[in-house]
Amino acid sequence: MRGPSGVAKADLVPTKANLLTGYNCFAELAEACEGFTEKVNGRVHRETNRVPIEVLAVEQQRLHLIPVAPFTAAVGETRAVNTDQTVRFGSVRYSTPPGLVGREVWVRADGDELVVTANLPEGLTEVARHRLSTPGNPRIDLSHYPDHPQEPDGSPKPPQPKARTHEEKAFLTLGPGAHCWLVEAAAVGAQRVRSKMTAALELAALVGIEPVDAALGVAAAAGRFAEGDLLAIVHHRADGASIAALVVADENHSVQPGTSAWATFGARTDLVGEEGR
Repeated sequence: MRGPSGVAKADLVPTKANLLTGYNCFAELAEACEGFTEKVNGRVHRETNRVPIEVLAVEQQRLHLIPVAPFTAAVGETRAVNTDQTVRFGSVRYSTPPGLVGREVWVRADGDELVVTANLPEGLTEVARHRLSTPGNPRIDLSHYPDHPQEPDGSPKPPQPKARTHEEKAFLTLGPGAHCWLVEAAAVGAQRVRSKMTAALELAALVGIEPVDAALGVAAAAGRFAEGDLLAIVHHRADGASIAALVVADENHSVQPGTSAWATFGARTDLVGEEGR
């Protein structure tokens, strides 16, 4: 069977009909192919009545060079890599490897995954692949941030406060409870943090560092950052209270007075009315 170019397997591959019984190497086969090509392209084609090699010279004038880089339409939409090494797709942030900040990459959805492609020196290369997510749930690969503090298992380390003033340094030297208290206080937006740190130092000078540091840890765990909370916890622990009885302030625990005092309001009104009759 002959193809569109008129070349059959029997023209190249040795068969009983071929002049050669076999080829010793692929180079001999390639040489045979070149010889056959010159033969058929140098003679008049029976359909066009033209010599193919002469027609090719005319067609080459109308052809353009194949671009060095492939078309990027197949690799998705363009995105700029932000300073936090992420790109946005569908209102969701996806992380990228180091070295791409400020550069343009391509993103596309491939099933339930997002593929990020970058133009590297070796060409268009897939640099990241994430599971598609929803707004408010970014996809961050910690391996993309090798210089960011991480635990051995890849999970981020808890934030460590750094002292900026002599007072802050003195507060943090109280112990791990002070560290936890400062981190949690910053996370919830506690007010008058500096004055409360000063009060903690003054309290530590009176009752000792260990009970104050322990009370700071309890306050951080329970979310107690109001005025007087630290002193109350110190007194509470001094009375022998256990940390196991820790109550975290939430919607289920309130110090607001109830409405039981109003239960007899109607009865008292009726009583006053009967006495006045």
